[in-house]
Amino acid sequence: MGWLQSRRLRYGVGATGLAFLLFAGLRLVFVLGFSGIDPAQFADNRQLFDTLGIGLRFDLRLAVLLVLPLAVLAWMPRWNLVRVAGLRVVARGYWLLTLGFVGWVYIIDFGHYAYLGVRLNASVLRYLEDAQISQQMVWQTYPVLWIVLAWLLVLGVWFCAFVRLERLTLGRPPRAIRRASLAFGSGLGLIAVLLALLGRVESLNLQNPVPLRWSDAFFSGNGKIAALGLNPVLFFYDTLKAGQAQFDEPQVREHYPVVAHYLGVDRPDPQSLTFEREQTAQPYRLGATPNVMFVMLESLGTSAVGAYGNPLDPTPNLDRLATQSWFFKHFYVPVTGTAKTVWASITGVPDVTRQETATRHPLITRQHTLINAFTNYQKLYMIGGNAGWANINALIQQSIDGVRLYEERHWHSPRVDVWGISDLDLFKESDRILRDLPRDQPFFAYVQTAGNHRPFTVPRDNDGFKRSNLSLEQVQTAGSRSVEQYNAVRLLDFNIGKLMEMAKAGGYYDNTIFVFFGDHNTRISQIPHMPPAFEQLGLESNHVPLLIHAPGLLKPRVIEEAVGLADLLPTVAGMVGVAFNNRAMGRDIQQPAPEGERVVPLVLREGTFPLIGGVTQDYLLQMQHDGSAPTLHDLRSLTPLDNVAGQNPDEFQRLVKLTRGLHESARLMLYRNVR
Repeated sequence: MGWLQSRRLRYGVGATGLAFLLFAGLRLVFVLGFSGIDPAQFADNRQLFDTLGIGLRFDLRLAVLLVLPLAVLAWMPRWNLVRVAGLRVVARGYWLLTLGFVGWVYIIDFGHYAYLGVRLNASVLRYLEDAQISQQMVWQTYPVLWIVLAWLLVLGVWFCAFVRLERLTLGRPPRAIRRASLAFGSGLGLIAVLLALLGRVESLNLQNPVPLRWSDAFFSGNGKIAALGLNPVLFFYDTLKAGQAQFDEPQVREHYPVVAHYLGVDRPDPQSLTFEREQTAQPYRLGATPNVMFVMLESLGTSAVGAYGNPLDPTPNLDRLATQSWFFKHFYVPVTGTAKTVWASITGVPDVTRQETATRHPLITRQHTLINAFTNYQKLYMIGGNAGWANINALIQQSIDGVRLYEERHWHSPRVDVWGISDLDLFKESDRILRDLPRDQPFFAYVQTAGNHRPFTVPRDNDGFKRSNLSLEQVQTAGSRSVEQYNAVRLLDFNIGKLMEMAKAGGYYDNTIFVFFGDHNTRISQIPHMPPAFEQLGLESNHVPLLIHAPGLLKPRVIEEAVGLADLLPTVAGMVGVAFNNRAMGRDIQQPAPEGERVVPLVLREGTFPLIGGVTQDYLLQMQHDGSAPTLHDLRSLTPLDNVAGQNPDEFQRLVKLTRGLHESARLMLYRNVR
């Protein structure tokens, strides 16, 4: 235990403890003085304690992050905090400046919350545009001098504590420590630092150690409670990182008449730029009150499905369901990527953000969703892994009222890889939950699969699934990059068949609308069985399968029109007979399209300067994000790269306006659809 005598280790632990104690004290000030929550409520509400625990873990992370630069100075070979007294003066200056800055962030956060009811975030930068007015308002509203004096007093106390710690640790004479003991202690210290930065130890998936994120503080769905779990410094950084570029309002205004007509806006208003419209219960509503189950099929594109032409028969269950369902031949997700598909399927707004994903933006994850129009439904979301991935748990729990989110820590089945439990186990455990629900109330369940994704794990317990013995050459000619990828598609299809068996045995098959849809495609090989346009124009990534299967309620039907992911919820709501208020992009496909043939907005190439598109059953219009270089392409042509705008001038002009208008309107909707 000689490593416990290490001066550097003692200084690091002590400095972390002092910083954490300060941040925890400031959190207590927030709870008692600014949160608006009666301390007596803690006795009856477990969520308050859980959220406060999350906040303390954020405080510990911040403390460790602040100590890390000094840890580097302490462990440098020769010029370090132990040997060079001048560097200790630098360390003192560092603590004085750092704690001074952090303290002011906390003070601004307290005032910001007292004024607006939200924790400090990057939107506060807008006050810099009227800095003089903002400064006068603060001076006239708050006792600025007393606040300054109070903070200087606190800062002085903590600075003295850090100086005292330095003298008791770095300033004392060294003691002999064996190298083996020092190495052991250093290893323990490194593990402790990593766990503190990770912020979680319970149910830790070592293959996919998702760190604690701001979205975890929103697990209750209550913004007032969530405020207890945020650290203002880290939260401000997260919102600043999300970027402040939102939308191009002049472009939205220019295209508003066309887009408002396209969406069927009840009362268009070019001033407010509203897209709000109402849909009442429709005459084609189904007679019963059915359950609804969305099943997102990870990384499944149309090229991998037999019903769309794959010659290797990899998906017999989905192919059979296609003949018994509403089968959509031209269904597209607006942007590739799982998090972006989850976003659009819940909100009805394409995730056209140009940095990261909308789920990672702390200020917009509380969205309006038509799922809440299913007022008497039990709402559940099931995922085999950690829902903190990409912060999708924030979107789910803040947007869907009363939702029960089940993730890897809730399952009894073993994890099989980085994505958590297997899809088959996810279906089995979800089935048990659904069977136990009260029968007098329907459910809306969203199940997110993950098995058809690298590392393409085939679990040992797979109910008899057998790998294919096809060669690499055979699977590559039909769109798969490897035999493992091909088998992952087959396993996903096998599990879909098992899910249908469970639903029948569980008694909810005949009264449930099953919505099976892919989130994007990952084809990296050739696809001669698909029309050339899908590969040459890059459409294959967005073109995914969609089946709406309700054998006891819907007659089989093939839909040839182009349909988008945002249309799913309005369409299902129309089937169920749910009245709803819609301000997003989606439309009930059973409603006539005002523009004639439907158009689905796409992002064909992501990034700071995206390539955008508008696709119909017959054509693709693509252009640069700023509207330049538009070209029209015939999807049925053997030479789809040809620009056919000259041969189809009316269609070209129609799609130019809609493509740019829908893209810019989606950028605005991301922020206007916030609850």
